[in-house]
Amino acid sequence: MNVEIERKFLLRTNDWRAEVVDVERYRDGLIAETGCGKVRVRLADSFASLTVKSPATGLARHEFEYPISRSDAELMLTTMCGDMVAQKLRHRVIHEGFEWTVDVYEKRLAGIALAEIELDHEDQHIPLPPWVGAEVTGDARFHKRNMMRLSLASAAPLTVEDLLGLAFLAHA
Repeated sequence: MNVEIERKFLLRTNDWRAEVVDVERYRDGLIAETGCGKVRVRLADSFASLTVKSPATGLARHEFEYPISRSDAELMLTTMCGDMVAQKLRHRVIHEGFEWTVDVYEKRLAGIALAEIELDHEDQHIPLPPWVGAEVTGDARFHKRNMMRLSLASAAPLTVEDLLGLAFLAHA
């Protein structure tokens, strides 16, 4: 069974940069979304994929990821995703033996950077790095689809401060 269990955090400082072991550029596009899940296309420096995700239950959700050709991913991004394409640099960071990813968004989301860690099970203990801030795992303001939608209405790139000011969306 393909289950993704992850936690998401704001960043307190930029000290994570000293622990980066790899960086890759990503373009993620939302192809479809229903109350039962979503379909995303991803084009990265080293791969392309199509992913189907169920809604989260707690920290976990079903995730099915399939490799596709770069040309198919590019075509999907340009013809099926409209304005729902996020661009980011994904930094792989190793801290105390755990692999974190820090996504630094670009373009319309240029003021947003988030740290994520995937877990083996929901109650797994992880040492939090000193550069990690508040946890935003269940906070709807920090779901990529919501960030993208909100950025469409903004004249300037969206920031973490902008998102934190939107209390009405926090647990939507």
